[in-house]
Amino acid sequence: MSTFDSIKNLANKAKDLASENADKVNQAVDKGGDFIDSKTGGKYSAQIDKAQEAAKKQFNKDEPAADAPAPEGQAPAAPQAENPAPEAQ
Repeated sequence: MSTFDSIKNLANKAKDLASENADKVNQAVDKGGDFIDSKTGGKYSAQIDKAQEAAKKQFNKDEPAADAPAPEGQAPAAPQAENPAPEAQ
């Protein structure tokens, strides 16, 4: 196995791990961005917020957003009722 293959394999493992722990990754992104924002005195807040959102989007690619449109050719999923009405006989 070449060095490139080893690095590629390691990168894939890291991506899988990050996807499985998206909530923890999002917390770390928020914490890191807030730290940088505090150190810069809020001077770059807008840019830091954009970077945080981009990072979160990158790690959450596999999770569809709740308000995301259905893929082309598929009907959107209907919301599930908590207590569905009994069927008439």
